[in-house]
Amino acid sequence: MTGPDANMPQNNGQGTPQNTAQDTGHGVEQNELSRRDFLRRAAGASAIALAGAGLAAVLLDRQGPPASDAATSAKGLGDFSMAELRGKPGRMAIVRSEVRSRVDSGNAQPDRKAMLERALTALGGLGAFIKPGDRVLLKVNAAFATSPLLGATTHPDLVAAMAGLCLSAGAASVALTDNPIHSPESCFALTGIAEAAAKSGARVILPNEALFAPVSIPPSGNIGGRLIRDWPALAGAFKGVTKLIALSPVKDHHRAGASMTLKNFYGLLGGRRNVFHQDINGIIAELALLVRPTLCVLDGVSVMLTNGPTGGSLSDLKAMNVLAVSTDPVAADSFGMELLGRAVTEAPYITLAQTAGAGSADYTTLNPQFLDLGA
Repeated sequence: MTGPDANMPQNNGQGTPQNTAQDTGHGVEQNELSRRDFLRRAAGASAIALAGAGLAAVLLDRQGPPASDAATSAKGLGDFSMAELRGKPGRMAIVRSEVRSRVDSGNAQPDRKAMLERALTALGGLGAFIKPGDRVLLKVNAAFATSPLLGATTHPDLVAAMAGLCLSAGAASVALTDNPIHSPESCFALTGIAEAAAKSGARVILPNEALFAPVSIPPSGNIGGRLIRDWPALAGAFKGVTKLIALSPVKDHHRAGASMTLKNFYGLLGGRRNVFHQDINGIIAELALLVRPTLCVLDGVSVMLTNGPTGGSLSDLKAMNVLAVSTDPVAADSFGMELLGRAVTEAPYITLAQTAGAGSADYTTLNPQFLDLGA
């Protein structure tokens, strides 16, 4: 199997037919908050931070780079974590912002770029992770052809901010990708991600059959080697990539309990991936071994509390005005569960991923920095 089944109805390499309803540095003053005060203030944030998204003509890279070598099949999609942090506790910074900066259609919008910069500064600056000449891939969530107002996909402001910061740090290139459920062109356009990429100098890699190659996950603990075995994955998008950053919203998920960083990696699979719904926690835990990111950004500005992962109504969202940056995707998701008001046990894949050695299911073990961007 070398790619998605082109004969599936409106599958677009995603694995779920379109008529399925759900697929489902340093240097600045740090106002440190206690974890309790931070979460209390975040939970009390007011109006949902939303902004209208206009559509514009943008250039999309419909070809992308050539497919990876077949050797990828035996070793997933790669480990892009920082070598000096491997085997050590991850790092994490969590920023809360007052509603500020921009007003669209009467709704105040927190400044995601300022929040991102503050978190990165607390971790030593983006230069600690992105070096001159790096080729950066952003894994976005563009699963649905919906407005960013609905919180089901990565917000375009976050895409533009991270892409711009990477290029300013000296990255040779920034690309972004996902393998959406609906038409890729429609998803990247309607979510505002394509326009954000074009304006910031990033390149969109749309999935096509030539970019998929079979991958397998070696066993780690009691995870791996069972589900992702010679399965088509978006390996071609990783050709030449030196750093990987995941940009994920915080959402309810009717099957998995939550959709955050690890579930975002589901968009790297092709084929009839809906078969994995029978073991949704097992597959998400294996995704934690499929690829190891350099950084994870968890966007909790507007959190989808109900009817995930697609949502569809502003009433599904709650303004939390929080953004977390971590080197540990499992820890990031454990924090996301707190934003959802749920126990980690309600998303069993988080503990399974920890058992497999992919990260910590208790984000507090990272001693995260809690920061307030201010009013």
